[in-house]
Amino acid sequence: MISYKEKGKRIDAIIQRMRRSPRNVRYADIARVCDAYFGQPRQQGTSHRLYKTPWPGDPRVNIQNDQGKAKAYQVRQVLKAIERMEEERGH
Repeated sequence: MISYKEKGKRIDAIIQRMRRSPRNVRYADIARVCDAYFGQPRQQGTSHRLYKTPWPGDPRVNIQNDQGKAKAYQVRQVLKAIERMEEERGH
């Protein structure tokens, strides 16, 4: 079993890779990051996962499995949502 501290380090490492190269992110990795930040997805379809965000407006993050990879524009959207959450938390 992975400790919370180890899990956090893994998530941070994935986020750093996402920032360096949003075009080459595994779908499983972005799903792991989204689960950690946004909780369980509201919807899990065949190729899409939909997450709720804590702010009003367009309160969702959508990721799509594209042959085992995440779409680059969705990686950038996830990173932007994470940054917003961290800003609002004061981190």
